[in-house]
Amino acid sequence: MNDSRKKIVAGNWKMNLSLQEAQSLTAELLGMIQDEKNNDSHVYLFPPFVYINNIYRQIQNSTINVGAQNCADQISGAYTGETSVTMLNSVGASAVLIGHSERRTYYHESNQSCANKINLALQQGIIPFYCIGETLNERNSNQQFNIIEKQLMEGIFHLGAEEFSKCVIAYEPVWAIGTGLTASPDQAQEMHAFIRKLITEKYDATTANNCSILYGGSCNDQNAKELFSLPDVDGGLIGGASLKSRSFMNIIKAFQ
Repeated sequence: MNDSRKKIVAGNWKMNLSLQEAQSLTAELLGMIQDEKNNDSHVYLFPPFVYINNIYRQIQNSTINVGAQNCADQISGAYTGETSVTMLNSVGASAVLIGHSERRTYYHESNQSCANKINLALQQGIIPFYCIGETLNERNSNQQFNIIEKQLMEGIFHLGAEEFSKCVIAYEPVWAIGTGLTASPDQAQEMHAFIRKLITEKYDATTANNCSILYGGSCNDQNAKELFSLPDVDGGLIGGASLKSRSFMNIIKAFQ
């Protein structure tokens, strides 16, 4: 990876943990990071909405950042059950996952909806982690590059270079999320390089070179070191392995 780019390890807790479990996990991570972390990676935790402020209070004097797993595509109003970026901002969230494959698959979120959310997040100074990826059918039919290009074009490439530079891209092959399957290092590097090429074509080489592109999809403490050593992989969006403090800490240390 390029030293000019931010190295990022992000833990997506999904719909897991009680408040007490979430606070215990955070406390364990705080201790481990203080004792063991000696690289310049940035650590983000994405707990369920209802825990964001609790976790924020726990980590606010540390180097850990807290974010949300989603946000509404409206700023406020009669949208029962939704959570806006202004609300997230007010409880300490500094980042938000947008377009995670589970949101796209189960809740039919579109690239256009993602574009709206990215705009709103940036207006609030919240970092969008824009998630893109192809399904197994799409890869098997050799559509993966078309799918990724479409998700970028429709979801984030409407931004100017300055706004785009505030965003993080997370590539997660949908077929490798929670399945135990992982893209091979060659597959991961090929797609990350392709994404960076598209960013260069849309903006310029400097913008592309400075953009952090994370790998998501069954990244764990066994394969993180190899994945993070790839030239265009700048870290990971971690699911299951982020729920165990030791596994997650080992992934953070994989940059060393």
